[in-house]
Amino acid sequence: MEAYLLEWANLFFRWFHVIAGIAWIGASFYFVWLDNSLENPPQWKKDKGIGGDLWAIHGGGFYEVAKYKLGPEKMPENLHWFKWEAYTTWLTGMVMLWIVYYIGAESFLIDNSRLELTQWQAIGLGMGYIAVGFAVYEMLVKTPLRHNGKAFGLVLFSFLVFMAWFASEVFSPRGAFIHVGALIGTIMAGNVFLGIMPSQRALVEAVQRGEAPDPKYGAFAKLRSTHNNYFTLPLIFIMISNHYPMTYSHELNWLVLSAICFILAFARHFFNLRHRGEFKPSILLIAAIMMAGVAVWIAPKPVEVNEEVVAGFTDQQGMAIIKERCASCHAATPTQAGFASPPAGVSLETMDQVMVIKPKLIEVINSSYMPLGNITQMTDKERQQVIGWLSM
Repeated sequence: MEAYLLEWANLFFRWFHVIAGIAWIGASFYFVWLDNSLENPPQWKKDKGIGGDLWAIHGGGFYEVAKYKLGPEKMPENLHWFKWEAYTTWLTGMVMLWIVYYIGAESFLIDNSRLELTQWQAIGLGMGYIAVGFAVYEMLVKTPLRHNGKAFGLVLFSFLVFMAWFASEVFSPRGAFIHVGALIGTIMAGNVFLGIMPSQRALVEAVQRGEAPDPKYGAFAKLRSTHNNYFTLPLIFIMISNHYPMTYSHELNWLVLSAICFILAFARHFFNLRHRGEFKPSILLIAAIMMAGVAVWIAPKPVEVNEEVVAGFTDQQGMAIIKERCASCHAATPTQAGFASPPAGVSLETMDQVMVIKPKLIEVINSSYMPLGNITQMTDKERQQVIGWLSM
């Protein structure tokens, strides 16, 4: 019953997380587009302090949007703030991290072949990883380096590559990916909570006092918002990556993750430039070529089977290993703690069930992705035997 209730909690918070994420990322895309698409306003608007405006049509109506250089002469009665999308996405994401990776640490987070950890040691290491990474970003973004976009981007990317490598050394492959995502998500939420919102409050307070707002507040908020915008596509990839073992089960999974995140942020740059009227399709072409290169690089290698190990191996022996090492999770009624139903709906209790997904089984067993964290202690010899048997 405990596993069943956790499954419902997983479902609810995953659903909530996706909805909040759509709202947050959608707002990020919209406001960056809006900021980059503003046009030079007529003089009468400039005289009112408006720095840019645009016209749009949507949902059967016309919209006129204007952005003040600093602030209006008088604070409007109704001012809409955008913050809860970010906070809700982060909070539901952290709940998901606890439900899946911390409560289920033995299955999803701990990999004893990398580092032997107890559940609480793994949790402490995971939370510390996020906290330290976030602290380093906050330190960097408050240095003069932030004024040099390219230099800041290079230093930040190098740091995130290091953090991806570190995570891959201490966590399971899937756990490593999700912790890099949790770190990026925390940085993004922190940008809203510690940077964007305080800056906007300072702007509002200045207008309420009848003073001209200090331009540095708006500039700092926009900088952090821009950082978040470039983080969005890499973060979305990490959110869905747990469905694609071909990425995180690679022996250099930290490098795979770093390459894909760079490519996606680079592709995002095309759209940001496009909004400003700079059309550079070569960016998308280069990004596509680089992604194709990653796909070729991580393509599964032909399975090498030791003939001596599989000589005389029978269907009965193969199913015996599958049942002992895999079916504790992949069964109609799993016996492995923490599972109320078979992962991905895959049961491996009969020969027919095994044969239906034979190619996938060969891939995940050969990559050592399965069993998760090798919780059932499948040996290298057993892997060779099962792979050879399934390859016949």
